[in-house]
Amino acid sequence: MLYILLYQVLGITLFKYISFRSIYAALTAMFVGFLLYPYFERKLKDLQFKQTIKDYLPETHKKKNVPTMGGLLILTALLISILVWNNLFNRFIWVVIFVLLAFGALGFVDDYIKAKLKNPEGLSERTKFFFQLLFATLVAVFLYVSGFSTELYFPVFKNLHFDLGLLFIPWAVFIIVGTSNAVNLTDGLDGLAIGPVLTTSFVFMVFSYVAGNYKLASYLHIPYVPGAGELTIVCSALIGASLAFLWFNTYPAEVFMGDVGSLSLGALLGTVAVLTKQEFILAIAGGVFVLETLSVIVQRYYFKYTKRKYGQGRRIFKMAPLHHHFEKKGWEEPKITVRFWILSIILALLALSMLKIR
Repeated sequence: MLYILLYQVLGITLFKYISFRSIYAALTAMFVGFLLYPYFERKLKDLQFKQTIKDYLPETHKKKNVPTMGGLLILTALLISILVWNNLFNRFIWVVIFVLLAFGALGFVDDYIKAKLKNPEGLSERTKFFFQLLFATLVAVFLYVSGFSTELYFPVFKNLHFDLGLLFIPWAVFIIVGTSNAVNLTDGLDGLAIGPVLTTSFVFMVFSYVAGNYKLASYLHIPYVPGAGELTIVCSALIGASLAFLWFNTYPAEVFMGDVGSLSLGALLGTVAVLTKQEFILAIAGGVFVLETLSVIVQRYYFKYTKRKYGQGRRIFKMAPLHHHFEKKGWEEPKITVRFWILSIILALLALSMLKIR
């Protein structure tokens, strides 16, 4: 909005620079988050949107009277900042907005069922997965029919890439849905999910800027994606909104993100990875999300395998996702969270090093 008004209409060149708008997008999202938090907290408590407690969770995890759906605060701050600082003529921005609203609405319904209808399980896995597939497929099909590149690129090997063709659609769906669910699985302790969201956002802020700049992309042998530079501003806004949320979500949490936040933020990161042609970088930068998801998959299939073979299911981890395993081992919640943050920072640095390893 400001970009159109102040640059394209009034010709103030300062507002054409992505770096300038990125800084103020982060600050705007952070300011809006801090400004609106008291209102959101009061409304969530008045409406009694409180986190439901599942019986099988560790005792240290059972926290009562903490409002959920805090992801609404993140989405509001993020969307306001995007609308203010981005070039709204860029098609990628509307793809991002659609993803945030669609997956956010799905998460909201899930949270509402849990909080208001007192059903700890929320939407059935099948229903939730169906709508995730639907929304991601709409995004993938739109990109495909609008002429978006279907090339798949690999890090490290600068000349290793090939055209997926029509297979781009299921590939993009897999990335978006997979990341959405991975962030959702990670959101299990105070501040745990939002930390890796921050570090992964920073990585893609850098990669988006490079991908959208022809000279930098050519020099670093990164696939050039016209228009991807605007995603730098989106990632910066996400960093600002996440920092504001983390202020209140850090241990002991005053508010939980809820599925409205985790599903939409995960889908957003997956979408940005697809748009910048850096899906494998997402697997590195978001390695914490990958580990959490793999722990659930391995646990589930190993239990089924041993039950079928030995008549009694066995477990590799004390509990999955992985952060619950460490809870069961007696680690204190802040220790688990901070150590996962440290791991996410290391992985972010490793992902950034891929800019030069070609």
